[in-house]
Amino acid sequence: MINYNSKTFRLVNSTENGEVNNETFFYYTQKENIVTAQYNGGGIVSGHLIAVAAADGKLNMRYHHINSNGEIMTGICLSEPELLPNGKIRLHEKWQWTCGDNSSGISIVEEI
Repeated sequence: MINYNSKTFRLVNSTENGEVNNETFFYYTQKENIVTAQYNGGGIVSGHLIAVAAADGKLNMRYHHINSNGEIMTGICLSEPELLPNGKIRLHEKWQWTCGDNSSGISIVEEI
């Protein structure tokens, strides 16, 4: 299993309907197969995610945050890890808002 504990991630690419950008930092922790993260920056005032990690490192997560407009945003995400040649982790994410327009998108975040 991939260990996400004490890893920091940053956005590389996302569809336009996402709210995070390359100024948003995700601070991951893990205990057994439970992964959590806090995130903020780049229009996100405060955010949290919680996920269950599968044996292959895939993450089934739920997230919520408050954006710079003071709105509470919520969603679901499935993340698939890729191990890079330098040993860092890249996450390929398929997500969907569970609020607002309920649109979906894709993002890529990488460990820094």
